[in-house]
Amino acid sequence: MNKILENLRYAKTHEWVDYMSDTTARVGISDFAQHELGDIVFINLPEVGDTVTAGEAFGDVESVKAVSDILSPVTGVVTAVNQEILDQPETINENPYDSWFIEVKEISAEADLMTAAEYEEFCGKEAH
Repeated sequence: MNKILENLRYAKTHEWVDYMSDTTARVGISDFAQHELGDIVFINLPEVGDTVTAGEAFGDVESVKAVSDILSPVTGVVTAVNQEILDQPETINENPYDSWFIEVKEISAEADLMTAAEYEEFCGKEAH
């Protein structure tokens, strides 16, 4: 069963956004994404101070199956990188919603984000 949290927004590329304020958010990948990827073994993330752009790759996840780009759901400046997932990428599989990737501030744009209900419906169509 695909776990979806009500308080987050979701991109069609399966990243989630947790708005901490109007212009600051944390970004990670959804439960659906980690299931599709399989066991995650390595992750590449940007540096603090880097700019990320909505719809463009900011890093990648390497699993036993493949390497997949992570697309930013927002445009802004990276203010924090989750060091824990760099050291222990398997935590993304264990709890994808506690395993945020980056924190972004000065958000000036966002991808077309879905509510939890919209995302659940979207995942249902993707799974078939």
